[in-house]
Amino acid sequence: MVPFPDAPISSVALRQSGGYVATIGTKFCALNWEDQSVAVLATVDKDKKNNRFNDGKVDPAGRYFAGTMAEETAPAVLERHQGSLYSLFPDHHVEKYFDQVDISNGLDWSLDHKIFYYIDSLSYSVDAFDYDLQTGKISNRRSVYKLEKEEQIPDGMCIDAEGKLWVACYNGGRVIRLDPETGKRLQTVKLPVDKTTSCCFGGKDYSEMYVTCARDGMDAEKLLQQPQAGGIFKITGLGVKGIPPYPYAG
Repeated sequence: MVPFPDAPISSVALRQSGGYVATIGTKFCALNWEDQSVAVLATVDKDKKNNRFNDGKVDPAGRYFAGTMAEETAPAVLERHQGSLYSLFPDHHVEKYFDQVDISNGLDWSLDHKIFYYIDSLSYSVDAFDYDLQTGKISNRRSVYKLEKEEQIPDGMCIDAEGKLWVACYNGGRVIRLDPETGKRLQTVKLPVDKTTSCCFGGKDYSEMYVTCARDGMDAEKLLQQPQAGGIFKITGLGVKGIPPYPYAG
């Protein structure tokens, strides 16, 4: 066990055997809530000292997918193509899927577990891959939705119980609901802040949506206009539910 590392925590997931797993800096870690200790399970991007993990999520088979990016000099300003997408398997070995990523972001899986959805923010696109549940392999990348100008930068993402995708739009002040099969936007929910960063479903029946947002890079005038910047919002009455998160199996 090591003391808590002085590095940004970018994603957290449940662990089947108890406690949590998290991406901290460039490390996949196990968190013990009881004694507040951290154990490093694996490290990535060892040759890229300026990199860090960003978004991560566990797949239906219990693998922890997470991607990296270069540390930003300002929000969405960074050295391009430095990131990669990885998966931590239950036996703690890591597989790298691809590199040349700008900002590895939202990710989720179709309800039939045959498609992996993924966002590299600066591509302004939500992409899909064929996904093999047995092996964790992904292939045949294609775009299922290109963001419109006012939607700005795609960030975090989650799937609902109807198989539709919800995407938080950074600098766009909204979350959008997409049909990945038709490529159409179905719904826009605007928020009183610009820098919406991620979304997930919660509550006892997963009927509430929680949306995070940022305040980094906002000047005093903007913060006066958007006093709730940096807060967490709960959206109710969407009429659709989410699905429970998958726990890491290792």
